[in-house]
Amino acid sequence: MLSRLTRPQALLVCVLPVVALLATAAFAPLPFTVAQPGLTADVLGKNKGTQVITISGAPVRATKGQLRMVTIEATGPDTPVHLGDVLGNWFRTDRAVMPHDSVYPSGGTVKEIEKHNTQQMRQSQDAATQAALNYLHLSGDDVKVKLRLADVGGPSAGLLFTLGIIDKLDGDGSGGDLTGGRAIAGTGTIDAHGAVGAVGGVALKTQAARRDGATVFLVPKDECSDAQSELPKGLRLVPVSTLKGTVTALKALQTGKGSVPSC
Repeated sequence: MLSRLTRPQALLVCVLPVVALLATAAFAPLPFTVAQPGLTADVLGKNKGTQVITISGAPVRATKGQLRMVTIEATGPDTPVHLGDVLGNWFRTDRAVMPHDSVYPSGGTVKEIEKHNTQQMRQSQDAATQAALNYLHLSGDDVKVKLRLADVGGPSAGLLFTLGIIDKLDGDGSGGDLTGGRAIAGTGTIDAHGAVGAVGGVALKTQAARRDGATVFLVPKDECSDAQSELPKGLRLVPVSTLKGTVTALKALQTGKGSVPSC
C-alpha cells in the first residue's frame, strides 16, 4: 500500500535533485578559460634586458618611438574554471570568458601546450623575418636577424616583429621612423608574403596597449568590430590586412599626407 506524500514532502523530493544538480554545476570544472590584458613589449627595444631584434649584415639605424606587441593572460591550461568564475567575469570589460579550446589546443598536456606555443612563436618569427626581407628586397643569405622575446608564445606578434625589422633597416628609405615617434601597438599574424591574419582577444589587447602608453593600435581588418567593442579612450584603431598597406598607413600617419584607414 502506498502512502500519500504531504505537500512539503513532495516539494522536498522535487527540490533536492535540483539543488544537487546546481551544487554539482557550481563546483564542476567548465570548458572555459578567463583572460585579461597581458604584457606588452617594445620590439624596437629591450625586453627583460635583452634586445628583441638584432640584425647583422646590413646597416641598422637608431629608432625613435615604440612598436609594442601585446598579449593576453589566460588561466592556465590545467586550471579549473567553475561556474562562479564564469558568472563573476562575464560582464567585466577587463576580462573575457573564452572557450578553453580557443586558447589552448585540446587534448594536450601542459608541456605539450607550451611546446606548441613555442613552435608557433618560432614559426611566426621566421615568417616575420622573411616577410620583412622580401619587402625590402634583401637576401637572408646576407642579412641575419635574431628575434628574442621571453615568456611569450603563439604567432600574434608576427606583424610587429616585421615592422620592427623594417624600421631598423630604414625600410621607408626616408631616414624617418615608421612610428613618427609615437607609441604604436598592434597585433596580427603574418606570412612570408606579407598577409596579415586575425588573432583573437583584441578587445583585451587594446586595453593592454593603452595602459602602456600606446596611442595607435594596428588591428587585423577582420577584427575591427571586436576591437571597437571595448576601445579605450585615446587609442586610435588602424585596420590592416597586408604588410604593404600597414607601412603605407604608418607613413600617412607620420607625414599627415594620404589617408589613414579606420574601422
